[in-house]
Amino acid sequence: MKIRKAIIPAAGLGTRVLPATKSMPKEMLPIVDKPAIQYIVEEAVASGIEEICIILSRGKEVVVDHFDKSPELENKLKESGKDDLYNEVVNISKLANITYVRQAEPKGLGHAVLCAKSFIGNEPFAVLYGDDVILGDYPCCKQLTEQYEKHGLGCVCMKEVPFEQVTRYSSLKVDNIENNIYKVTDMVEKPATKEQAFSNFSILGRCVLPPEIFDILENLPTGAGGEYQLTDAMKILAREKGMIGVDFIGTRYDMGNKLGILQASIETALKHKEIADDFRKYLKELCKTL
Repeated sequence: MKIRKAIIPAAGLGTRVLPATKSMPKEMLPIVDKPAIQYIVEEAVASGIEEICIILSRGKEVVVDHFDKSPELENKLKESGKDDLYNEVVNISKLANITYVRQAEPKGLGHAVLCAKSFIGNEPFAVLYGDDVILGDYPCCKQLTEQYEKHGLGCVCMKEVPFEQVTRYSSLKVDNIENNIYKVTDMVEKPATKEQAFSNFSILGRCVLPPEIFDILENLPTGAGGEYQLTDAMKILAREKGMIGVDFIGTRYDMGNKLGILQASIETALKHKEIADDFRKYLKELCKTL
């Protein structure tokens, strides 16, 4: 079954990148000249997603404004003859059919996804975490939707992380199927010790889920951090039916992390059509002073 819908949870407070996020949602922090969340929406669209639900919390209306039309700005650009900028701004509002749902309380990723139950209905869907920008020629979300359509099982993006970092993420029990595709039969969210980890494969940023995940979420107890963890719901799917793990192709940037934000900006600038050459020269000169 074709994956048409996606959820982007973007209700977090961004405490790891304060004070910048005191007045600006972390999803709106720029990577060169586009906010992080625009990269995520563009990835979803490039993966064949037609409808997107963005989960927001209070104070994040600027995200809604960004994807809305801006007649005053558009008219000004048009009158000034800045056609390229005009087209770029207009196209933002045409990227996808976007719905917004507010998560009234910060109860975890599982709760955020559950907030979009009526939007999704009875069909499989993608989840693109608002903290994670994943860039590459092969859209990360598309790597998952193709595997879902092939196997009919929930799918997760995953990467190997150093064992000392597994306790910060999740740990997956996996068996290789072929190449970078694995069968996932169990998982644990933020294992307390390295000994409790199944492997050093962790879920990073993306998943595709069947609609029955909502029944699981509605009956899910709180987990790590006293929140409703989406990983705990996926663990039930993995144990009952199995899931597919994709060791994804692409570069992930953690936009809830100060170093991740800087890495995303620098590496994107080095490929940017307007500034790449000048920025590379600047970096070379700067490196001589280090």
